[in-house]
Amino acid sequence: MYETLLVPTDGSDQAAVAASHAIDIAATRSATVHVLSVVDDRAFLVLDEDRVETVRDDLRANARDAIDDVATSAAAHDLTVETATDTGHPAECIVDYAADHDVDMIVMGTSGDEYETNVVGSVSQRVVREAPAPVLTVGPDTEC
Repeated sequence: MYETLLVPTDGSDQAAVAASHAIDIAATRSATVHVLSVVDDRAFLVLDEDRVETVRDDLRANARDAIDDVATSAAAHDLTVETATDTGHPAECIVDYAADHDVDMIVMGTSGDEYETNVVGSVSQRVVREAPAPVLTVGPDTEC
């Protein structure tokens, strides 16, 4: 049933905990793990034009590092791993990636019930609403 799992990561502690859960699930099913990191281009809206490229490069490097961490952990469990980066609104990119790659489950972290999340809306909430596959959200205090 779950042959292809998507693990979105931003390199945060919450994403690392979710990745551990995804790897555990994938290992029991010999599933392929897709690891995606999205460079949130909304960060560029408030930057001076001369800083955009430097910040974009830094964010891309952070995205690659986050992907490498998860991919290394998944590979250590002898799992097939596919990696990708994207640029845009994280929730939209995650949903689009899941649809484009026929993902069977998305496993992602959630930051919990924080004021900023409730005011702005969280990526995980939007993915849950719009995803073409089941979404397992893993809270910040959940251990695998």
